[in-house]
Amino acid sequence: MKLLIKKLVGVAFAGIALSIAVSLTHATRTATASFDGNAAVLFKDKCASCHGEDGMGNTPPGKQLKVRNLRSAEVQKQSDAQLAAVIAKGKDKMPPFEKSLSKEQVSQLVAHIRQFGKK
Repeated sequence: MKLLIKKLVGVAFAGIALSIAVSLTHATRTATASFDGNAAVLFKDKCASCHGEDGMGNTPPGKQLKVRNLRSAEVQKQSDAQLAAVIAKGKDKMPPFEKSLSKEQVSQLVAHIRQFGKK
């Protein structure tokens, strides 16, 4: 009887774990899919609250955190790989986005940041 209960408990936990994993995968894919191909929308959702829609950082949280102006020569001289690493891994007070953004989305954000340097 004890063995049967242990097996049932094990199967129940495995089912719960699988259910959670599927839910998390679906949620990540859904969130990722909603931004694919539209870097401006992605930037507005993930970055603009601190960096501002213009990338200059003139927002209350941006000023408080002293975020970098994405139009600045300091930011624009960084390589695409460096910018992608900051977005993915975070830096100083900036949080990492590697778990919530795909590599393609990070690349889209890098391209969007490059546009700020041309304005």
